[in-house]
Amino acid sequence: MQVLEDQLVRADLIVTSGGVSQGVYDTVKNVLAKLGSVTFEPVAMQPGMPQGYGLVGPDSTPIITLPGNPVSAYVSFELFVRPMIKALLGVQDLDRPIVEATVVEPVRSPLGKRSFLRGKASFDKGSYFVSPVSGQGSHMLGGLSQANALIIVNEDIENIAAGSQVQVILLGRS
Repeated sequence: MQVLEDQLVRADLIVTSGGVSQGVYDTVKNVLAKLGSVTFEPVAMQPGMPQGYGLVGPDSTPIITLPGNPVSAYVSFELFVRPMIKALLGVQDLDRPIVEATVVEPVRSPLGKRSFLRGKASFDKGSYFVSPVSGQGSHMLGGLSQANALIIVNEDIENIAAGSQVQVILLGRS
């Protein structure tokens, strides 16, 4: 708790990773409750379901709490934290580009959650194409390291056939 309190005097935004789920070692909730008002909600997304947000400290510094699994934290950072940092900096274009792409191979996703599958996007002859990378688990950094895109799969879709159009967030790396 002291480490967080020490940062409140200089921080415009605090971001934490881990400790916000339901396990015995998920202690961030208890610490933050003493520092301000923080809401913890499961978000119907995969990866990255456990999330939190709020205001802490005497100056009501905004805080975002991300999941602990590395891929979950990365996807959550891209969707929630990066736009917030850009907004704090006064940047107009907050989000990464979203494009329509043709899926090169079939895609599966669990029902009931919006999925952000790691993918490899390419641009050829005026069109985007995307394939999911192997290793989609929220702990699998190898798959994340291969990805240059996030394939958005809506919560009501379980299977996407090869050749279908999907929305893709371009991550800005080759």
